[in-house]
Amino acid sequence: MESDLDKMVRELQEQVLASYTKTVIDHAQNPRNMRDLHDADGFARITGPCGDTMEMWLNVRNGIIKQATFQTDGCGTTVAAGSMTTEMAKEKVVSDALQITQQDVLDALGGLPEENAHCALLATNTLKQAIRDYLSNKNEPWKKAYRKY
Repeated sequence: MESDLDKMVRELQEQVLASYTKTVIDHAQNPRNMRDLHDADGFARITGPCGDTMEMWLNVRNGIIKQATFQTDGCGTTVAAGSMTTEMAKEKVVSDALQITQQDVLDALGGLPEENAHCALLATNTLKQAIRDYLSNKNEPWKKAYRKY
């Protein structure tokens, strides 16, 4: 028999989950590409205004992003945004990946509550910074040897 407290907790969980699409929940619970990548061609680490930090690694071949991975210490929506952003970046020409916006990630996730929309911005900003790092390393390859992950 379910206690009043258990019933209240269950109802609260159902209300919270109802705020998120199945896609968000899937990417939060089963994130794609959530790992670091040694010997990456591009890397970025950004801390957002909410305090979440995201790191992103890229492997690029012939101008195409072959691998995009991330790590974060953030909440489930930050995980979902990082997961979706890396999925969207893979197999894209670098210049096209630079065009991925916060709204693109929000649309791909099926939306986020307004208070979580900044998670998609953190993910896209981290992607763009990792691409800038790749372009810098491409022009000055010696810098890659001194990078600390």
